[in-house]
Amino acid sequence: MEEDNPVALADICLAWVSRSLEWLCVKREDGSLCFHHCPVFPQMLADQLLCKMAEEGVLNDRTIGVFRSYEHLRLRRVCLRASHLSAEAFHLATQPHRLQELDTSKVKGGLTVSDVLLSLTANKESRDIIQRLNLSGLEMGEGCLEKKRLSFSSLPGLRIVLLAGTELEDSGLEDICTLPQLEVLDISSTRVTDLTPLLDCQATLKSLSAHGLRHLEMPATRLLLVLGRLEGLRHLDLSDDRLSNEGDGMVEKVLEKPDILPALVSLDVSGWRGITEASMEAFLKARPHVNFVGLLATGAGFSDFFTAKSNLKVAGEANINQISEALRRYCERECFLREALVHLYSLTNDTEEPQPDVLKLVSMGMKNHEQSLHVQLVATACVFNLTTQDKTLSMPLELLRITVHQLLTAMRNFPNHEQLQKNCLLSLCNDRFLQEVRFDRFDAAKLVMTWLSSREDHTLQRMAVAIVSILVSKLTTEETTRLGAEAFIMEQLLSIVQQKASAGVVDSTLKFALSALWNLTDETPTACRHFIQCQGLELYTEVLESYHTESTVQQKVLGLLNNIAEVVELRADLMDEDLLEYVLTLLGGADVEVGVSYFAGGILANLTSTGVSAWTLDLDLHDSILTKLHSAILTWTPPQHEMVSYRSLQPFYPLLHGSQPTGVQLWAAWAVHLVCGQNASQYARMLQEEGGLDILKDLITHPDTHDDVRGLAESIVGISERNLAKQAL
Repeated sequence: MEEDNPVALADICLAWVSRSLEWLCVKREDGSLCFHHCPVFPQMLADQLLCKMAEEGVLNDRTIGVFRSYEHLRLRRVCLRASHLSAEAFHLATQPHRLQELDTSKVKGGLTVSDVLLSLTANKESRDIIQRLNLSGLEMGEGCLEKKRLSFSSLPGLRIVLLAGTELEDSGLEDICTLPQLEVLDISSTRVTDLTPLLDCQATLKSLSAHGLRHLEMPATRLLLVLGRLEGLRHLDLSDDRLSNEGDGMVEKVLEKPDILPALVSLDVSGWRGITEASMEAFLKARPHVNFVGLLATGAGFSDFFTAKSNLKVAGEANINQISEALRRYCERECFLREALVHLYSLTNDTEEPQPDVLKLVSMGMKNHEQSLHVQLVATACVFNLTTQDKTLSMPLELLRITVHQLLTAMRNFPNHEQLQKNCLLSLCNDRFLQEVRFDRFDAAKLVMTWLSSREDHTLQRMAVAIVSILVSKLTTEETTRLGAEAFIMEQLLSIVQQKASAGVVDSTLKFALSALWNLTDETPTACRHFIQCQGLELYTEVLESYHTESTVQQKVLGLLNNIAEVVELRADLMDEDLLEYVLTLLGGADVEVGVSYFAGGILANLTSTGVSAWTLDLDLHDSILTKLHSAILTWTPPQHEMVSYRSLQPFYPLLHGSQPTGVQLWAAWAVHLVCGQNASQYARMLQEEGGLDILKDLITHPDTHDDVRGLAESIVGISERNLAKQAL
């Protein structure tokens, strides 16, 4: 037996607890949650639970209250990234804990740098031991750094300070650089104008990220002097995502200094156009320990030195490896991500090899920039390139699920952008996506139909209808009922059928629209009623006669009419003598396919099953239908391929009652025998669970059962019982 994967078990545990807080907790007076029952939850997983809640978007002022229960959950490494939290909730939840690491980057809800520093300095348990602090993307807040108690230097154990995207100014940098153990500093995209304070931490600083310093006023000579003194620096990021700025040649001057940055192992200068291959090669050759260089949008990185060295990672655009590294490194930097995606699109236009790792990076970028049209537009085009043909066959379903989610999110966020919608629809027209991947098909179908209702582009219409047709076939009965209750969906699909029928066109759009309507009305009386109210019966009667040589179209039309005929209260709407006379002609004949005859028989069987008292047409027609139905069924040859599938066999059971006419019983028995013969394991279990086997056995023993019916019923029971016996072994 294969051993359980502890990581997978932990993930399952975390997901369960993060979704079960209502059951595990009670409310405090302030509305926050606290544990009512102590869960079977290892304390070592407390940090991971908090992170999981943040990732899933369920961490807020109310739910973070559970972490005030110090006796149940003890935090050390806290990640609140992108959560929605107030300063008060943050303070109350973190105060009891001895924090070593804290990530409040991009937290919404009013939490500021000042709030975090105030809370940490007031926490006797944390202020001397906290080592890592990420405040990227927060507002500084009033009073920050004005009082000594709100300074970074009040937290002497800090080794890592990340403040990218804040309004940090020179005074703040001066304060940070007095930290005695500072090793990693990120001041990217801040208001810092002078890097001279870095000299105060030159003995300890190992990593400096200083990209996007728009307010920097240092001359190149002064900057070179500061960098030249940082002899222990191992990682340096001076990249510039303005892309078009060559500056004053500052990066080139750094590269030309022979003795600068001797300990460097990582250098990022992406975005600085004008860097030469020769100068970068010379710099790296003089520092053989460098294992990463960022060269995206610089014009460098194309020589063999950068493309052939196995021990040097390059974020660039020369090949798929460089682009992948750029996607990984810059997944949160919109401008660089877009630049990398543009090059990826060009490189993957003709690719045939599956590249799941690249698709994962693209999906990650889409998730990080869901509101960026620029990113989503080129990313969705890349997704199409990476998932066409059979490329998805070997890819993990979880990766494909994430990809589908991002495509649907892009469609939802940018409903009016034609090209982006086209990219998404092209990508979603993928059998593996639609048939195998687990996602909310109900919301997806509704989203696509909502978008389609305001579009007339025939190419996009064809793709959208194809997607909806497959999605609807995968919905549960409950979901189909909900979707069928949306009147605009029925109206839109019928409008497409009307357009095609008026032009006499037979194409994939018509067939997909007919399939979608057929699936939408399957065991859903509400949808059947909407269909009738939208004059669908009149349209389908015309289509049935107009397309008399198109068996595929006829089968789909008759399939839907059969769905209506199954609804007792709607059968009166089908009591049209001309319609039934025509349907009667489809029961058999050299030119009529068995699929057409089968559904024609279903309509007639259901309409005649309610008895003479409910029959509103000529009685001779009633008797003629039953006679011809019986004789026609005996001539049908079951097809080799799967002709039809059912969510349930419930609609057939009333037709197998002993009081029903022989023709009605025979059609129902033939139908059940057909699906059991083609997929015995599925339908044998269904018959057993729904009580169908008992109904068939009653029919077999009923004295008035016709031999033709009894023979089919006995065969069904035999097939089912043999299969069930196999399953039990």
